[in-house]
Amino acid sequence: MTTAVEFTGEEASPWGALKLIAGSANPDLAQRISDRLDVPLTDPRLRRFPDGEINVKIEDSMRGHDVFVIQPTSPPVNEHLMELFIILDALRRASAGRVTAVVPYYGYARKERKTQPREPISAKLVANFITLAGADRLLLLDLHAEAIEGFFDVPTDHLSPHRIIAEYLLTLQLQHLTVVAPDAGGGRRAEAVANQLQAPIAFGYKRRSSDDEVEVIAVSGDVKGRDCVVVEDIITTGGTISKLAQALHNQGARRVLIAATHPVLTGDAVERLKRANVEQVIVTDSVPIAPEKFDPELVTVLSVAPLLAEAIIRVHENRSVSELFS
Repeated sequence: MTTAVEFTGEEASPWGALKLIAGSANPDLAQRISDRLDVPLTDPRLRRFPDGEINVKIEDSMRGHDVFVIQPTSPPVNEHLMELFIILDALRRASAGRVTAVVPYYGYARKERKTQPREPISAKLVANFITLAGADRLLLLDLHAEAIEGFFDVPTDHLSPHRIIAEYLLTLQLQHLTVVAPDAGGGRRAEAVANQLQAPIAFGYKRRSSDDEVEVIAVSGDVKGRDCVVVEDIITTGGTISKLAQALHNQGARRVLIAATHPVLTGDAVERLKRANVEQVIVTDSVPIAPEKFDPELVTVLSVAPLLAEAIIRVHENRSVSELFS
């Protein structure tokens, strides 16, 4: 990926001029994307009424334009989802030429299938709502389950931050590196990082007890005396990943680091990771971290703004996005 975003010219896009709109979920990331593209953010004029309802008034004309709405559905998830739906609806009614929802963090992604009778598939429901509200296509980042791409009836581009993470890990000059997948479901994510670092992979094995607590029962792979990097998509409470870190230490790991795309970090997640002797937590800015939860001695934030900006301009100019990962 180049260090600057290059336009091939507005005439390369059949969708009109490029417009960027940011919801309230992650304004800093939206501004970084705007700066990278040298395209100003259009203010959607969000208002919240005393009863909690959301209203949007887009001051600039969107007619015939190629509009990208930057809005991760991070906590408070329901609030930010509803905000996204309303912005999309406003753009559809304003005759935008095309509307792309840029969703760096996809809420409800962990409910992509039924695990018990009479349960919803919430990830599919959210996909239906986004499309119904007016999204013509989506840009997504490191979905919890790749199957979610298939829930949409409009084009999607699923971006991977793992090259960014791997390039940072190379700067740490780790010794005898092993990349660890927390479970079998995270194997492809860990493999993407391991392949770029030419490192072996280990796997965690876990089970749920009768009270639905997760227990890490074993780690399979060469970890003794090695620097271990656990690759995850989301850190929420930090409970399971802390137990995995402890299991790695118990099996002789020299150092344990965590690399996770989405730092949701609820409750005492950061303290849990410290207690598990995690040396460093590497995350991206897909989700904003509250100041009280940010510990600069533990947490390193890598920006996905260059990746998202490059993907946006490629979609705008009808160029290949997959070339970013070839």
